[in-house]
Amino acid sequence: MKNKILIAYSIPHQGLSELEKNFELIYPEKEFFSIDELVDRIPDCVALLSIFNKAVPKEVIEAANKLKIISNYGVGFNNIDIETASKKGIVVCNTPEAVCEPTAELCLALILSLSRGIAKCDYGLKSNPDFEWGVMRNLGTGLQGKTLGIIGMGKIGKSIANKAEAFGMKIVYHNRNKIQGSSYQYLEFTELLGQADILSLNCPLTATTHHLIGAKELGLMKESALLVNTARGSVVNEQELVDALKERQIAGAALDVFEHEPTIHPDLLKMDNVLVVPHIGTATIETRIEMGKEASENIISYLMKKIEKNRVN
Repeated sequence: MKNKILIAYSIPHQGLSELEKNFELIYPEKEFFSIDELVDRIPDCVALLSIFNKAVPKEVIEAANKLKIISNYGVGFNNIDIETASKKGIVVCNTPEAVCEPTAELCLALILSLSRGIAKCDYGLKSNPDFEWGVMRNLGTGLQGKTLGIIGMGKIGKSIANKAEAFGMKIVYHNRNKIQGSSYQYLEFTELLGQADILSLNCPLTATTHHLIGAKELGLMKESALLVNTARGSVVNEQELVDALKERQIAGAALDVFEHEPTIHPDLLKMDNVLVVPHIGTATIETRIEMGKEASENIISYLMKKIEKNRVN
């Protein structure tokens, strides 16, 4: 009899083919398992393939009698009660490789769209027959020679930096640790805030980075600066960002993530200097399949080869 693995969300089966060869997979009949359904099914499972936008709380982990590994479908893992998992000796992994390029691509797309007013002009043309054209109307700002400040110079941050260089941008970064041998300039946190024309947030959400950007930090930025967040919503104090945008303390923001998603602060939906998308950083079909493969490989490596891959606890 094959060991059982619980699949928390209805993700593409193509990415789980190797897992299916070696284990019995339990899929949700609907889109995802509820917390109660996870609690009911997890006692017989040796692994859980969880997903970044659904919680794996204490009660689920404590109900697991055989669980050895939680492989999270996503790079963020703040949805999992890491402390409880660690106390029970359960390995927690994520999928940092598969998510890198699509998230970096989206970040650049948001920067371009916000700086050049692409989404704003698109909406204006489609919704207003009197939308005004003109040589000195609908002016944006270019990227050539601008300074991109990256907070969190991991795989995604490095990919963003590489792509931004192609637009002639100057790259500066702040990271928990200075990266030895990097061609990019390291700056202290407050210095980076003051220099960046565009600030890109690419750090994980931890106790240290929760509300990393709030009123004080926004006040240190240039009035012409743009904020782009493709990390986690709670890295930014959303209400204080709204206040800063209303006061034009910064010029604009592009957000893929939100503090209380799927709920978005209503004022963000009304501002012409804000661009919002519904957490689509990794939302390509190719990426969804690759994330499944990477999450599967975490489980196979640990359970069958005793090799830890992408462990985060």
